[in-house]
Amino acid sequence: MKIRLFLLLTLFSTLIFSACETDFDITADYKDITVVYGLLSQNDSVHYLKINKAFLGKGNALVFAKEPDSMSYHDDLEVIIEEIKNETVTHTIVFDTTTIANKNPGIFYYPEQQVFSAEYEIPSDYGSRTYRLQITNKKTGKVVTSHTPLIYDFSFSTPRPGQPVINFTSEYAQKIEWRSAKNGKRYDVTLRFWFDELIRGSSDTLFRYVDWALGTEKSVDINGGQQMELQYKPEGFFNMANSKIPYKPGSEISEDQVVARLVNRAEVIFDISGDDLNTYMEVNEPSSGIVQDKPEYTNIDNGIGLFSCRLSVNTRDSNRPGKVMTIGVPTEQRLMAGNLKFIKKPGN
Repeated sequence: MKIRLFLLLTLFSTLIFSACETDFDITADYKDITVVYGLLSQNDSVHYLKINKAFLGKGNALVFAKEPDSMSYHDDLEVIIEEIKNETVTHTIVFDTTTIANKNPGIFYYPEQQVFSAEYEIPSDYGSRTYRLQITNKKTGKVVTSHTPLIYDFSFSTPRPGQPVINFTSEYAQKIEWRSAKNGKRYDVTLRFWFDELIRGSSDTLFRYVDWALGTEKSVDINGGQQMELQYKPEGFFNMANSKIPYKPGSEISEDQVVARLVNRAEVIFDISGDDLNTYMEVNEPSSGIVQDKPEYTNIDNGIGLFSCRLSVNTRDSNRPGKVMTIGVPTEQRLMAGNLKFIKKPGN
């Protein structure tokens, strides 16, 4: 791991000092700088890598950013990830170029962008393996590398695995409790509330959810097994519901079209970030100090960017087939007493 100062995008202009009437061209000779962003997740069967080149030229950098040729390697790269167990390569994952067509408008070219993808099911004993990224420029011979382990041995105790009901009517703070995972550093905890909507003019029930971000905790190390907890105030559930559930003006569905809502279920989601991903996020968090220029984090050898791991764990998966964590009657009654059009769910 290392911290480097680097610049992915700079607006270059000619500096003119009228006192000596000398023009200075600060554009240096071209140097190939490979920019890599990729996360491996054992939740996924398809994996993506974003690989571009930094660019430099005379003129307006915002114009260059709109041109695919300014950033894309096209077919010049050979991209693989080697799966390694006991210092032996057990499998080679070969990536190929693919085009995404839904890139949102921004500084860089859109809606289509080239990325690299590969289909691969992570083996069940992934905890004993590491993954080494290797990018080879077929024209220049330049090799860019990085590596990451994966996250494993995570467990939670609250909510209780298989817990049938959850409520948010207590006056006292409640806890989410878990044991840290091996190679996991950052834990973003979210409660997902599912509910059903009956829409005027439609015979189908619409299934929706809203997410309540409960907070973030970080483990002392990445050795795993640390007892961790996050406290939340149950009242926040109703504040979140009142803020997020009603349709906002301009939405595809109008709030006036909603005839009724029924409670459904709740899930707690743990989004776990690897050590390198956590460091990258820490470095890029908004600065609260006077000095705004901060070093950028990279763990890419012979390039810049990030290659790390992540894992998402949902309490839903701990329930027996066909069972979910339902919303308790006291919480349902509190929602029905509000202005969100909740009605009593049959069977509750």
